[in-house]
Amino acid sequence: MAMTPKEVLDFAKKNKAVLVDLKFIDFPGVWQHFSVPIDQIGESTFEEGLGFDGSSIRGWQAINASDMLIVPDPATAIMDPFRKYPTLSLVCNIIDPVTKEPYSRDPRYIAKKAEMYLKSTGVADTAFFGPEAEFFIFDDIRFDQNSHSGYYFLDSNEGIWNSGRQENPNLGYKPRHKEGYFPVPPTDSQEDLRAEMVDYMKRCGLTVEAQHHEVATAGQGEIDLKFSPLTSMADGLLLFKYIIKNVAVKNGKTATFMPKPIFGDNGSGMHVHQSLWKDGKPLFAGKEYAGLSKLALNYIGGILKHAPALAALTNPTTNSYKRLVPGYEAPVNLAYSARNRSASIRIPMYSASPKAKRVEVRFPDPSCNPYLAFTAMLMAGLDGIENKIDPGSPFDKDLYELPAEELAKIPQMPGALDKALDNLEKDHKFLLKGNVFTEDALETWMAYKRKNEVDALRLRPHPYEFFLYYDI
Repeated sequence: MAMTPKEVLDFAKKNKAVLVDLKFIDFPGVWQHFSVPIDQIGESTFEEGLGFDGSSIRGWQAINASDMLIVPDPATAIMDPFRKYPTLSLVCNIIDPVTKEPYSRDPRYIAKKAEMYLKSTGVADTAFFGPEAEFFIFDDIRFDQNSHSGYYFLDSNEGIWNSGRQENPNLGYKPRHKEGYFPVPPTDSQEDLRAEMVDYMKRCGLTVEAQHHEVATAGQGEIDLKFSPLTSMADGLLLFKYIIKNVAVKNGKTATFMPKPIFGDNGSGMHVHQSLWKDGKPLFAGKEYAGLSKLALNYIGGILKHAPALAALTNPTTNSYKRLVPGYEAPVNLAYSARNRSASIRIPMYSASPKAKRVEVRFPDPSCNPYLAFTAMLMAGLDGIENKIDPGSPFDKDLYELPAEELAKIPQMPGALDKALDNLEKDHKFLLKGNVFTEDALETWMAYKRKNEVDALRLRPHPYEFFLYYDI
């Protein structure tokens, strides 16, 4: 049960908190924070908020309109498990101090508007999301880029490239490329580390369904969270990332959710399970293909139709498209299927229960801002329901093995971030319904990504270009 402001303060006192850490999400999708002594927080803080400089946050206010308010959400209260001094942690919403209205570029507010819009449609009252975020745990990472050099070096004691390294002694048991799914220890050397992460997650109120090594060598892992409503799931995913990174550092390691850090092995995706419910009843179960309802098929139709635009929010980094490459492991083909993991949308068939009926969108990756990515997928699905979009015939063949002429008939995800942003620019009216996204938020997103990521990468020579072209 969510706590009231008074109950939060009593909870903090019971746990001898001396600080309150106020966390919020920036535009690209990374938690930001500042802390205040516990005596600076009262019940009124949960209504009036505290001031901070919004001009220093990526994609937010101009310096001449920088004052913003941060208002904590009492439902998110936990004790931060990593701080030296007892610290109450609160996730916050952002308010404009002049209008007293929620800030239109606050991703958490966009997600909350999506949940309100869903109810207003009468289609459903709850959208459940369940992400499977993959990640890498490395032992060392170094990188730099300047006017005359650029490099990265990463390492993992698990990396197969270290099978010949003198380790005095080298005991072997390093998973080969694409063979990390999922041998027992000692080949899986990070079972205890992931178990520690799960323990912290449970202590912080997250419900974990499973954890395991993933396909790649060099410490790729996955921990699955139980589904929950959209905004709370986005809150949970950020807490999940926070815990994984801090437990890794606590153990002298480093964790990353970068989609494709290793060449020649699997990247990290984030399959997102989703379903709609109304009055406590699941709406995706029915008598159509794979036990789906017509409503669920229309939802899939909306996702498939808008996927090239969704990519700018679900796969929002230039590195995302090192994973989304045709012919490799990531599902780039815009098709749906039961059980078939080569399709971009899969209908899991593990259970016959109507409550378990859901769709799994497989192209997103964990570099996304979850508030924006979950919201965008929900809005695409609702557009499919509203317009009764037919998803076409399912593909139960292995799409990786299709003849070229047959594969050419299947639409694909964009091949680069700039292409995804172009698609979003052309196709975003479905996101504006109910004022869920605003034109300002989307324009700011596209401008930020083009200037700070697409152009920034385009301007810099790539190390491999020297291999290809230096002797021209």
